[in-house]
Amino acid sequence: MTNTFIALLLLCATGTAFANDAASLRASGAWIRVMPANLPAGGYVTLENTGDTPVTLTTASTTAFGHAMIHRSSTDGGMGRMETVHSVTLPPHASTAFAPGGYHVMLTDAVKPLTIGDKVPVTFTLGDGSTLPVDFIARPANATGPTD
Repeated sequence: MTNTFIALLLLCATGTAFANDAASLRASGAWIRVMPANLPAGGYVTLENTGDTPVTLTTASTTAFGHAMIHRSSTDGGMGRMETVHSVTLPPHASTAFAPGGYHVMLTDAVKPLTIGDKVPVTFTLGDGSTLPVDFIARPANATGPTD
């Protein structure tokens, strides 16, 4: 075998490894709570890791908003707070809910106003560099889930 052929085989093997994390994730129930005016919107989804190893979610992005950040809401001593999260570890053979009062995708600076029922594409980037595209459905401000 030539060195070029061996290098090509190694490159192909490396590319296959990068697809593994995204291939083990399933997204369901993705929705966005649309707020009035240009207030930030929250994106919620359940991510299931069907693989045998943890998967790290590092960022979220979308063309529908100027900014997409992973946040976590919590209550400490009766005070609500929200913080930016730089990564979320999704354990193997388990589901992680991004839901009101917990993890969510904070979406700010909408490119255009959303209409209830619009699909908003959000792409999650994983620790291995692979990506998971998910369509979120725009829901009204008083929604509590993807179908209520």
